[in-house]
Amino acid sequence: MIAKAKEFLSEIRVELAKSSWPWNPEEKGVKKYRELIDSTAIVVIAMVLLSGFVSLCDLVLLKLGSWVIR
Repeated sequence: MIAKAKEFLSEIRVELAKSSWPWNPEEKGVKKYRELIDSTAIVVIAMVLLSGFVSLCDLVLLKLGSWVIR
């Protein structure tokens, strides 16, 4: 059981070493997280645009449905 746990933890360490982290360790302050902040902003903007599109489609279908029912 302990051997399996050690093997699992060593595999985790190997996989994390392959990872690319979204910041530059040489930078200080907010500049260190520039890529992370930019990516988050893009996701937020995309979600706002998508929610606007879905809301517009919902409104159009609601009006179309009420017109057909009359």
